[in-house]
Amino acid sequence: MIAFWLIAALFVAVALLLVLPPLLRQRKSGAGTDRDATNVKLYRDELDDIEREHGDGTLGEAQYREARQEIERRLLEDVAPAAPAAAAAPAGARSTRWAALAVALVLPLVAVLGYLQFGDIKALDPQVRQEGHAVTPTQIAEMVDKLAQRLKQNPGDANGWAMLGRSNAVLGRYQAAADAYARATALAGDDPNLLADYADTLAMARGGNLVGEPMEIVQRGLKVDPNNVKLLALAGSAEFTQKNYAAAVQYWERSLAHIAPGSDFRREVEGSIEEARRAGNLPQAKPAAQATAKTAGPPSAEAITGTVKIAPGLASQVQPGDTLFVFARPATGGRMPLAIVRVPASQLPYAFRLDDSLAMTAGSKLSSQAEVVVEARISKSGSAMPQPGDLEAT
Repeated sequence: MIAFWLIAALFVAVALLLVLPPLLRQRKSGAGTDRDATNVKLYRDELDDIEREHGDGTLGEAQYREARQEIERRLLEDVAPAAPAAAAAPAGARSTRWAALAVALVLPLVAVLGYLQFGDIKALDPQVRQEGHAVTPTQIAEMVDKLAQRLKQNPGDANGWAMLGRSNAVLGRYQAAADAYARATALAGDDPNLLADYADTLAMARGGNLVGEPMEIVQRGLKVDPNNVKLLALAGSAEFTQKNYAAAVQYWERSLAHIAPGSDFRREVEGSIEEARRAGNLPQAKPAAQATAKTAGPPSAEAITGTVKIAPGLASQVQPGDTLFVFARPATGGRMPLAIVRVPASQLPYAFRLDDSLAMTAGSKLSSQAEVVVEARISKSGSAMPQPGDLEAT
C-alpha cells in the first residue's frame, strides 16, 4: 500500500511540474515591468543629455536629430513590444501567485479524495490482490440458486441435480444437498457414487449420524457395488458409532483390497481397524487378509490422494462439531473448487481422495488442469467459505 501512495505522489508531482511553471512565468513577467521602467528612465536621461548639448550649441542640428532617432529606435526595440503585457502585469501578479498556490494545494487533495470516493481502497490490501479472481460466498450462492432455478425448468437432468447436491454441500446446506441427491439418484438409478454422497450429506444434515436412513442408502449402494471404497468407509463408521466393532472391521477390511499399498489413506484405514479391534477386543488380522490387501492396484492417475493431519499444538482448537473441507482449485485463474470433500473434523487424521466425480460444475474438472492447489480448512460454521477462527493449510 505504501508503494501505491508513493507512485501516486510521483504522478501528482509530475502534474504540478506541468501546470505550475506557466503560472510562475506569468508572475515573473511582472518583474519584467520593473526592468522596462528602468530602461525608459535611462533612455530619457540620454535624451535630456543630447537636448542640453544641442541647446548649448555643442551638438549640431544634424547630429542632434541622428542621435535622437537612434535613442528612440533602441527604446522601441527594448520596450515597445512588451509594453501592453507589462502594463497589465502588476495587476495580475498577485492573482497568479494565488493561482499557483491553489493548484499546488488543490490538485493533490482532489486526487486523494477522488480515489477514496470512487476508487477501491481494498484493492491496495496485499491479501485482496493475492486472491485475484476470488469467488465470494454470495457469488457461489447466486450460482447455486440459478442452477436450482434452471432445474425447475429441466427437472430430468440427473447430472444437474448431482451438481446441485455438491454445491449445496459446500455451502453447508446439507438438507438441500441431500434432497438434490435424492432427485439425482431417482433419475440415474442406484449409482453407487451418488448414493455414497447422498448418504453422507443426509448424515451431515442429521448432525453426522449415519444410523437409520443414511445407512439404508449405503446398503443400497453396496448391493450395486460391494467394493465402493466410500460406501464401505461410511458403513464401517456407522457400525463403529454403534459399537458394532466386528462389523466395522469387516467393512474396512473389505475396502483395503481397493486402496493402494503404502498410501496415507491405507494407513489411516488400517489405523481405524486397529482401533476397532482394541475397542472390541477382537483378534488381529489374518495374514491372508493382509496378503490380499497387498495386491491392490495403483491409484487412478486422475485423482489426488493425501492425508490431512492436525498439528499437536492446534489439536485443542478443533471441536467435535467442526467440519473438515478438502478441495482442489486451479493453480492459476479462478478459485472455484474443482473437486471437494467434506467430513466431520472428528475423523482427523483424514485420508482424502479428489477426482472428477466431486466436480462442482460440469465444465471445471480436476482432470482438465495440469496443476492445482489443494487446500484443507477446518470450519467452525460448517461452511466451506473462510470464516474467522477457521484453520487452513495449503
